[in-house]
Amino acid sequence: MTNIQKVQDFLEKHNIDAALITNPDNIFYLTDFRSDPHERLLAVVVFKEADPFIICPAMEVADVKAIGWQYDAIGYKDTDNAFKFLDEAITERISTCSLLAIEKEHLTVDRFEILQERFPALQFAKLDDILANNRLIKNDVELQHLRKAAELADYAIEVGCNEIAEGKTELEIVQAVEQAVKQKGAEKMSFDTIIVSGTKTASPHGIPGDKRIEKGDFILFDLGVVYKGYCSDITRTIAFGEPTEEKRKIYETVKKAQQAAIDVVRPGTLAREVDHAARSIIEEAGYGKLFPHRIGHGLGISVHEFPSLTGTNDMPLQEGMVFTIEPGIYDPAITGVRIEDDLYVTKDGVEVLTKFPKELKIIAE
Repeated sequence: MTNIQKVQDFLEKHNIDAALITNPDNIFYLTDFRSDPHERLLAVVVFKEADPFIICPAMEVADVKAIGWQYDAIGYKDTDNAFKFLDEAITERISTCSLLAIEKEHLTVDRFEILQERFPALQFAKLDDILANNRLIKNDVELQHLRKAAELADYAIEVGCNEIAEGKTELEIVQAVEQAVKQKGAEKMSFDTIIVSGTKTASPHGIPGDKRIEKGDFILFDLGVVYKGYCSDITRTIAFGEPTEEKRKIYETVKKAQQAAIDVVRPGTLAREVDHAARSIIEEAGYGKLFPHRIGHGLGISVHEFPSLTGTNDMPLQEGMVFTIEPGIYDPAITGVRIEDDLYVTKDGVEVLTKFPKELKIIAE
């Protein structure tokens, strides 16, 4: 069954006339077409019975056909009203559209109001959950791409470590890492690369800048790459010079917590149990208040996708899921440490996709 057919089954089961999918990641999942539409309308419309179509800027119609899309690709010019084209394409295919499934988490209020204006009697259903669940279990091809993306992430950390030197700026290391992984086959980074040093590591989403690497710094790398449309996400924390005893303690606590979380991953384990396994160790070491975020998140076409692995999530893990495990301790007065890996849930356990070593790496001054 194709991914389009899974959506059609959902429409049939709930007696929904059609689905309008506008999230570029979901469009890629359903059609293999990848594009960043910016402010322009890009959508795939799936019907309960009629054939689906893609609506996109006219300049991208050839790209849609090039990926093997077998149905209509409706293009519009920048001077056209894209929603007029959408309206006409829907009404040509079905006589009435009274119930439309949309991604409520993605569709803007402006576009929602345009739909209401064009289809005054239209009712709306939420499509987000079914698409998230459909994307949850990765097939063999997806897993192959995720493994390669993880391999490239490992390489990125290796390059970053080799670039560490006193006086070099964080941004200089970012540039070297991104250039190297793109030369190695990465399409792009999964998100803006984070390479921060010193007490800046205590900001979980720190922004690289002109700060220069200094003796005694911990340097935190949080990065990911995209390979054939699939993301990786890795974090390692490296010491430049011999760390203090307190910094070592923080590092070893995070490392122990992360391994404890990995050790409980298997089909049937609840998501909250993964979070608890790591959090309990960090709390016992006295750093509980310095671990402010969830243990991990789903990973695939999007770098953050379903599920969210929090301490309140009772969802059982399933074979084929891919997600991150990333505990951290962030003390603004001392340092921040995070260690993150990408995991694939196997039939009876787990495969760790990212493999860069986690023993504290100390780079000589």
